[in-house]
Amino acid sequence: MSGKVRHLLNRDGRYYARLVIPDNLRQFLDGKTELRTPLGPDRRTALAKLPSAVAALQHKIAVADRRSGKPVELGRYPLSDAQIALRHYNERLAFDEESRNAGHQWANVGVDDITISLLRDGIAGNLRDDELETLVGSRIERYRRLGNTTVEKGTLAWRTLARGLCVAELEATGRVIERDEGDYTGKPEHPLLANAKPIEDEKPSVSIKGLFKLYMQELKANDKGIGAEKRWTSVIDDLVRFARSDDANKLTKKKLIEWKDAKLASSLAPRTVKDVYLTAIKAVLNWAVSNDHLESNPAQNIKMRVAAKALNRSKGFTNEEAKGILKLSLDYVAPHSDNPRTRELRETSAAKKWAPLLCALTGSRIAEITQLRKEDFRQEKGIPVMRITPDAGSVKSRQYRDVPLHKQIVELGFLEFVNASQEGPLFYPKTNRRPTARPAQTIAGRVSEWLQNAGVIPEGVSPNHGWRHSFKTIGREAEIDTRILDAIQGHAPRTAGDDYGDVTIAAKKKAIDRIPYFELQDKKSPDQAES
Repeated sequence: MSGKVRHLLNRDGRYYARLVIPDNLRQFLDGKTELRTPLGPDRRTALAKLPSAVAALQHKIAVADRRSGKPVELGRYPLSDAQIALRHYNERLAFDEESRNAGHQWANVGVDDITISLLRDGIAGNLRDDELETLVGSRIERYRRLGNTTVEKGTLAWRTLARGLCVAELEATGRVIERDEGDYTGKPEHPLLANAKPIEDEKPSVSIKGLFKLYMQELKANDKGIGAEKRWTSVIDDLVRFARSDDANKLTKKKLIEWKDAKLASSLAPRTVKDVYLTAIKAVLNWAVSNDHLESNPAQNIKMRVAAKALNRSKGFTNEEAKGILKLSLDYVAPHSDNPRTRELRETSAAKKWAPLLCALTGSRIAEITQLRKEDFRQEKGIPVMRITPDAGSVKSRQYRDVPLHKQIVELGFLEFVNASQEGPLFYPKTNRRPTARPAQTIAGRVSEWLQNAGVIPEGVSPNHGWRHSFKTIGREAEIDTRILDAIQGHAPRTAGDDYGDVTIAAKKKAIDRIPYFELQDKKSPDQAES
């Protein structure tokens, strides 16, 4: 019987290299308790691969240990003198870049000629140990604390490292001077730095903003993401400012939790923090992991509980509320203005007049209505039909649907308005210029704002989305088949079975005919009726 091999794990006939993560480092490794690397089903092959796999896992734990910022045992993460010098050189230039971005005028201080002379003497070996300690001793001690070296003052190794740090400091100073003149092309010239083996203990920098840009490009290629880009750009910028770094590989679960808590402390609503801030960064980092830009998503397991929003009434309009809104909209006349700059566009006026009625009697989303074009209406076997299509703009399901028009829409003259309109969009001006935002969404917002300012929208109801709730409620009261209601409104099928077969225009027409008219004329009293 073969003995147990350290760090080798057998699970269901497959072998893994396995290392347990120390408790204090788990927050730097996405909260994991252990790391594993698959080695395959063959034990002999797994044993051959084990040493290198364990070394790679130990490397990941070592990087997490360094990120913790806690003192480590001397020499735990050894680097050569050249690598330490290269690290110091890179850190000095990174600090210079950060200072310039923050607006610090370090260049105005000037170069200390005495220090430059001492650095050159240090490189030449002309300084005593005490003089070298004054010049670079604190830096040597820092790298001792980081576990990169065990050198002690008075030894040849200490003096050699001190001279290497003098090289790094002098070279970095040269780059800073070049940057003051606008030259950012300089590279280290001294052989100690130029020939140093690259330090592999840090992952390459991956821009958070760059990942967001790539993610948005992919969404836009699928005609999605415009709304997300508008909402999330400021969120990504805020995270980069808070983390003081644009490097996604430096994000940790701890840092993201601190960011979340800071947002809550700034009086942002918990649901906003959860549904906008956390959702944005989780989506971007998940995409980055799926596309091999990152190894893991530190935001993945961050949870946030949000109390359910208090609901004091139905989400849709009551019949009386709906009638009040429809009376206001159908009677709408744009305010007179002799100034072309302030005069309301006729398309905007038409949206205020007709959009609420179309929403009320089709259950459509407001932006699906405000993006309608003249060519989206037709007669089919005598039935007036409205087509909601991605060709006109955004459709959540990305699928077209045909909706027969309710008789009340026809009787109130909407088709006459359509027939009298020019080809193209009905509710916003046609233009050959590329819009900076979705014009249909802009018009939908104006309709919403107008209704709210008019005081006809009750608290707790969305001025536009409330119609979808109302339509569903009315449809159920009329005992319309739920599947047909969903097909009219563009809701996804509830079961796989519901996705079989088609809901025809004839079936939708029968259902629409069961939706009652809104009584928009005030009822006359008995005395008025007799007169």
